[in-house]
Amino acid sequence: MLTTTAKIERSTDLEAFIETLKANRAFFDFGNEVVISRSPGRLDVMGGIADYSGSKVLEMPIAEAAFAGIQKIDEPFVRIRSLGSDTTRTHEFQMPLGDLISNGECIEYAAAREYFRREPSDSWAAYIAGAFVVLMREKGLGFRGGLSILLDSKVPEGKGVSSSAAIEVVSMTAIAAAFDLEIDARELAILCQKVENLVVGAPCGIMDQMTSAAGEAGRFLSMVCQPAEVGESVAIPDGIEFWGIDSGIRHSVSGGDYGSVRTGAFMGYRMIAEAAGLAVRQVADGVVEINDPEWHGYLANITPTEFERRFATKLPRAMTGKEFLTKFHGITDTVTRVLPEKTYSVFCPTKHPVYENSRVQEFAKLLTSAEPDLEKLGELMYASHDSYSSCGLGTEGTDLLVELVRESPNLFGAKITGGGSGGTVAVLGRKGADPEVKWVADEYEEQTGHQPHIFAGSSTGAAGFGHVKFSFGSNT
Repeated sequence: MLTTTAKIERSTDLEAFIETLKANRAFFDFGNEVVISRSPGRLDVMGGIADYSGSKVLEMPIAEAAFAGIQKIDEPFVRIRSLGSDTTRTHEFQMPLGDLISNGECIEYAAAREYFRREPSDSWAAYIAGAFVVLMREKGLGFRGGLSILLDSKVPEGKGVSSSAAIEVVSMTAIAAAFDLEIDARELAILCQKVENLVVGAPCGIMDQMTSAAGEAGRFLSMVCQPAEVGESVAIPDGIEFWGIDSGIRHSVSGGDYGSVRTGAFMGYRMIAEAAGLAVRQVADGVVEINDPEWHGYLANITPTEFERRFATKLPRAMTGKEFLTKFHGITDTVTRVLPEKTYSVFCPTKHPVYENSRVQEFAKLLTSAEPDLEKLGELMYASHDSYSSCGLGTEGTDLLVELVRESPNLFGAKITGGGSGGTVAVLGRKGADPEVKWVADEYEEQTGHQPHIFAGSSTGAAGFGHVKFSFGSNT
């Protein structure tokens, strides 16, 4: 039996998940209801890694989504069964809730991070069970008894479409609903980002979780990441369509390249603050605070003209962590650290968000014009892709996909997405240009041997879906 509090009608993928629940009913207690939530992945069309520097971003929730079914149990355990995007794999994890409690209070984030890293084969559980840590620490939620959690995600992993955010958002949404905790979409995304930053230990920005939580089908989530100001969503104009093509090169937001580029951007901001004469105070080893009335702590608030006129010549192409810490003492980012033994690219990672924010602003204006100029939209995407590459986040595979798009009729733009270093390329074309997209994918397979997944279509975020309650009956 299904009781719906969802804000949309029952969908095909919801029906499929209900069948999955029935197939796994031995995992649940027969008599208690199961709370179901749904969260999609996202296609990063513009903004990408500039999110942590305060840029505007335009993100589209994709059709592929994660489902969670959560049931309260009397025993103080968290039991997780994850079916994964690859249906040949099933992961099981069980944890006493008491492991997260010390002296009557929830353990610190650093302790939680170490807890989930004890067994590398269980580290995936942090994306799900990390919600308990965050809800206890940030919302004061107490748990009497435990939960059984069945997770079934169709968001492919390692393809740069935010499979991790979909899992975080779907898990926290269902847990909150099971305990009658009301959390709006914006707060939900911020709490889920804490799961990834502080429990998982991956230095992601906020755009992934916000799109998964607050996205609308067929529209771009428009957000200024300072830190998470969601604006009015932007409709995808008639006659225009966006796809994602998977390069087959595994992407990870916790990968060293992404983290190094992020650190380099914050190193550049610290140097700009020095050049601008802003007051700086060291607050911890490797961490500083900057009194910044000009740009309010965000590189994206510097215009390209101002960057070139005042600061471009003052930034090194690269610098060792040791040299930087000796002279500048630290960065404002609390998620990454400058390592003395490492050499960081500084100029390009600093320049990227300055120009990317300008590109996104222009892209959004073009989308809302009476007759959007596809050529101009495409050139902005190509420029964004080139800027990623200058930061060291490009790959041969994603470059090849972009070049194939350039050769295709009715396709006008393409760029690497998310954290870069592989993953998916976003593609802009005329509506109905699916044959050209398929040609790109087929040609890519011919040249590389990898058959790409094509992401097409869009769906609502977790807040738009709401949740449903399912009870096992005699006919299940």
